Amino acid sequence: MNEELELLLDLASRRGISHAEVYQVSSQSQPVFFEGNRLKQLESSQSMGTALRLWQDYRPGLAVAYGKIEPELLIDKAIALSQLNAPEIIELAPPRQVTYDLTGVGASVQDLIAYGDRAITRLREECPELICSAELEFEQESITLLNSQGLSCHYYESGLSYSLGAELIRGEDFLGIFDGEYSKEKLNLDPVIEGIIQRLDWAKYNVNPPQGNIPVILTTNSATLLWETVSSALNAKRVKEKSSPWSNLKQELVISEQISLSQQPELQPYDCPFDDEGMATQKLDLITKGVLNQFYGDRAIARDLNLKPTGNGFRPALDSYPSPSLVNLVVASGKDSLDELITKLDNGIIVDQILGGGADISGDFSVNVDLGYRVVNGKITGRVKDTAIAGNVYQILKQIVALGNDSIWNGSCFTPSLIVEGISVVG
Repeated sequence: MNEELELLLDLASRRGISHAEVYQVSSQSQPVFFEGNRLKQLESSQSMGTALRLWQDYRPGLAVAYGKIEPELLIDKAIALSQLNAPEIIELAPPRQVTYDLTGVGASVQDLIAYGDRAITRLREECPELICSAELEFEQESITLLNSQGLSCHYYESGLSYSLGAELIRGEDFLGIFDGEYSKEKLNLDPVIEGIIQRLDWAKYNVNPPQGNIPVILTTNSATLLWETVSSALNAKRVKEKSSPWSNLKQELVISEQISLSQQPELQPYDCPFDDEGMATQKLDLITKGVLNQFYGDRAIARDLNLKPTGNGFRPALDSYPSPSLVNLVVASGKDSLDELITKLDNGIIVDQILGGGADISGDFSVNVDLGYRVVNGKITGRVKDTAIAGNVYQILKQIVALGNDSIWNGSCFTPSLIVEGISVVG
């Protein structure tokens, strides 16, 4: 495959293109679907996409091909598109050759079916009225990046993922609980199954929510409401645009001293050795005990701000140019279990699942609570319905009073549960 991509670069060079890069992603997956408590569908899919980026007279052009590559046609498209763009400084990673094997434990279709059957059986043993769904998948992926400067980077990986859904309908009352995991090790569904069973028990009774500005526990599922905005505020592109409220606050206290945030790209299962520009990813201590240490960016943004590149240039899609994005955002955990966090609340709520989008860069949000519970005198009394929470992320980050030790991966964010001193709750 590398020979085909090298030929593409060679043909571009013969056409007078001195700077170019080829980025290719290929994947294969075997998903298994359960619906209505039973196996519904098996699939097998393969895909491959190739993106050629080149500069003619310093004007960038990007063309994409899916499946079989027609080199001359792809080059023609990229050159034609370059004529529509303004000249820019060319940013290509320096030469190096690396290959990484990030493969995990595999699973056959029969294994995935057995996992799904067992999970649904266990959930319905606890509550026969449940309507369960599941999706389990074994996926393999390889990424190759070459450029005209002599860069050759490649890694291939594989992993297992699953999501479970448990729905309960009682009259006009609907309850839906969803959870899952991605892993490079042999799957252990028991913690997620037990977590769903625990939440079913907590939601057994409906109770009225408290009103006003009250203490709130954001679980590992809902805490990403905060970290998505934090990631955006730490983006050096936002700093360049002066749209981040933290643009001029480096080395200052910006959030609660209890919070430390870092990027740790070596952690499984979302380990990533290089970005989509071919730069090595690295650990970044972004915020330490509330103090802002640094921002992250791609090569172009780092150059514009006179910063060292951090290896954070990723393509949102194959037909997109690299832009700054984090790898494995890790929130340092606390010392309390979730049960211990709950005992700290005299009168508050737990937010476990939310509906709607989160906050934008301004930090303001107002979201509906899809799954939440009321806490009175340190004990859960039931589920709260028809409830919304509102506030500002930056203000809330200064009001965090305790962190849990129950960190899990929520996407590529490793976060614990936490207590916020006060969030506006409306019933």
